[in-house]
Amino acid sequence: MSGVTLNIQPDAEGLAQAAADLISEQVRVNPSLSILVATGNTPMPTYAELARRVTAGTVDFSRVTAVQLDEYLGVSDDDPRSLWGWMRRSFVEPLRIMRTVRLESPAQFAAAVADLGGLDLAILGLGPNGHLGFNEPPSPPGAPTRTLELTPASLESNAVYWGDLAVPAGAITAGMDVILAARQALLLVSGAHKRDILHTALEGPQTPDVPASLLRRTALTVIADGAAWG
Repeated sequence: MSGVTLNIQPDAEGLAQAAADLISEQVRVNPSLSILVATGNTPMPTYAELARRVTAGTVDFSRVTAVQLDEYLGVSDDDPRSLWGWMRRSFVEPLRIMRTVRLESPAQFAAAVADLGGLDLAILGLGPNGHLGFNEPPSPPGAPTRTLELTPASLESNAVYWGDLAVPAGAITAGMDVILAARQALLLVSGAHKRDILHTALEGPQTPDVPASLLRRTALTVIADGAAWG
């Protein structure tokens, strides 16, 4: 794991505090930080802790740009499954962020990221099959921002979020090329069900068959709870 910073916390609360510390420090160093923002259950306590700090006045996100990582196809803004809506409610609004980049089409997104000068920080979760965003395996390092069909593993893992609503079969995702070009990557991993894929991503071959393994090519910090590390 050469070049990887590994931070193991005893529980999900410790993970959230450690991740919030890292993100807050990055914003203090660069108030105009551009951040690629994952949704999902794991980063939510981190975002809640950041919101608490914003309310307390200890960190200011007003000049940060929040960049959408992924989205389902065919969902409206008022659909509860909208990942744009989830990012807005959990990150953009609580952190009082004024600037956003929405993922609407590959060409629009590539131009917007280029205008930012690339991404400073990519906040990522770890999919059960090693996917990042919706970069399903196999996803080589140069995989671009694109639309794609979700794998059965991703459909199953996403079903926990939506109750009786079906998981949309199609999605658009920021590409591996965008993610791996970020100046820093932060991978947040929680729960025993992620233990095997986390070890595979960090200790196995770097391969498109486990897209998260390619993060070892970047300036990567992994913050995991004890259950995920084992």
